[in-house]
Amino acid sequence: MTVSTSPIRKKTKTLKKNDTQYDESKIKTLSPLEHIRLRTGMYIGRLGSGTDPDDGIYVLLKEVVDNSIDEYIMGHGKNIDISIQNDKVSIRDYGRGIPLGKIIECVSVINTGAKYNDDVFQFSVGLNGVGTKAVNALSSHFRVVAYREGKYAEATFSQGNLLSHKKKGTTTEKDGTLVEFEPDEDIFGEYAFNHEFVEKRMSNYACLNSGLRLNYNGQKFESKHGLLDLLRTEAGDGMIYEPAYYKAKQLEFALTHIDGYGESYRSFVNGQYTSDGGTHQSAFREGIFKGVNEFYKKNYNSVDVRDGTFAVVAVKVKEPVFESQTKNKLGNTDLRSPIVNETREAVIDYLHKNSEAAKKLEDRIVHNEKLRKDLNAVRKEAKEAAKRIQIKIPKLKDCKYHLGDKKRGDESSVFVTEGVSAAGTIVSSRDPETQAIFTLKGKPQNLYGKSRADIYKNEELYNMMMALGIEDELDNLRYNKVIIATDADVDGFHIRNLLMTFFLTYFEELVTRGHVFILETPLFRVRNKNQTRYCYSEEERDKALLSLKGAEVTRFKGLGEISPKEFGQFINADIRLLKVSIKTMSGVPETLSFFMGKNTPERRKFIMEYLA
Repeated sequence: MTVSTSPIRKKTKTLKKNDTQYDESKIKTLSPLEHIRLRTGMYIGRLGSGTDPDDGIYVLLKEVVDNSIDEYIMGHGKNIDISIQNDKVSIRDYGRGIPLGKIIECVSVINTGAKYNDDVFQFSVGLNGVGTKAVNALSSHFRVVAYREGKYAEATFSQGNLLSHKKKGTTTEKDGTLVEFEPDEDIFGEYAFNHEFVEKRMSNYACLNSGLRLNYNGQKFESKHGLLDLLRTEAGDGMIYEPAYYKAKQLEFALTHIDGYGESYRSFVNGQYTSDGGTHQSAFREGIFKGVNEFYKKNYNSVDVRDGTFAVVAVKVKEPVFESQTKNKLGNTDLRSPIVNETREAVIDYLHKNSEAAKKLEDRIVHNEKLRKDLNAVRKEAKEAAKRIQIKIPKLKDCKYHLGDKKRGDESSVFVTEGVSAAGTIVSSRDPETQAIFTLKGKPQNLYGKSRADIYKNEELYNMMMALGIEDELDNLRYNKVIIATDADVDGFHIRNLLMTFFLTYFEELVTRGHVFILETPLFRVRNKNQTRYCYSEEERDKALLSLKGAEVTRFKGLGEISPKEFGQFINADIRLLKVSIKTMSGVPETLSFFMGKNTPERRKFIMEYLA
């Protein structure tokens, strides 16, 4: 066999000719400060503008408050004062205070802190010597004051660089630490704190640490009953039986069942909300299932036991291992057995002591079992019909990588679009490796008040459920982001509402885990011969008209009106997404009932009064 090598030689010569010289001069060593500012995502995750509760400015807030919480956990200081005024954040705790001689190192030198010492901090929430340093490095203004035994030390920084330092002075202030910071616009761009997001975090902190009082902008947050208070707030009036509540040294949970589908969990590790769950949450679920079956001496199906579960669980772990810097998912495998056994025993004990709750829970399980068997018959029929139509899911243009894949899995998304025109625009502009499209024919059916079996009777919603992979449980979700991409008109908003009704009725965890987003696309294009600007509001349009002389305005009524060449930037580099977040699930049934129920006259009156 003869193999020609000339093409390879030719390619190699071209590479050498154009290749940039790679030698010792190209190797760079960054200081920790430079690394934090250059690779911000490694420390705080996403940046954002404050419109998403996971945006970086809230991570900065969390890291400082977490340190104050750690002081409370260790038995020092029952009050924390937090204020946010004009984007300047102030946190004052009444713990032990940073040792005065180490105040600079503790807020500016990586891998310095007491969190490495188990005698001082056993169940730390903070980032083990990184968090406050990241806040300092990413703030245009950062000031820390430590008060200890009638003395204080103070230091001021900008972008992590020390500006001033007062070593020691006398004071009448109580012991503790004061931290002030202002997120750096050079890093975050234009941003604003959403006080509703902050209030939600303060409420969680209070319920996770009963006895602690947090004062935020004059509003007090405290809890007497811990996670039981959080469960009652989240679940509302839909609880089938009085919640089970258990609290021990390292495990605390509150548990009930509600009138609804699926499972809802709020899980925490050392006070950190783990939106993606992890080993503690899966072990807790397993413990509930085993406890229920052992108590009733039955072999109930896990789906029947769990359907309708609403629970809050918090664990304290000495050395937590998270799957990312932002701590959304716990990975400690050694926790499974202890949590399963402790939960199982607690559930059995609760059911023995609460016979009325035990009867109601059993009734719910039997009801779930009947529904599942009825659903299986409808499911089988629907799947056979789908096979006759087409082997692949109709109206789905899939992508190469999916959630769970090591390569680009977290980038995966699916756009749920209305109509062929909009879908065609996205198809032409998308990244086929990570962006999928599911096309709706028009307005989907309103399934509010319907049973789960109705999904299988509706071809379009059935296909969407199968495309997302959420038929059995959310852990099978195929895309990290489910993006609702509808026109910015009345029909588009109505479709959004119908889709949100569908998700919140049958798959609420899809929303509560932060997987559902709304795509924002420009409403106007303002351009003259020299420049083009895309505007997302009438205010932006008016500003653009003032600055661009002789400009013409184009109003985009629908996604299909934007050319694929233009549209590409709005779903790639310049994509704007609004995460759908729920302040509390307790208000969802009432909201859905009002806007999507059969109370047409009442709803019409509301629309005429407030929206017309």
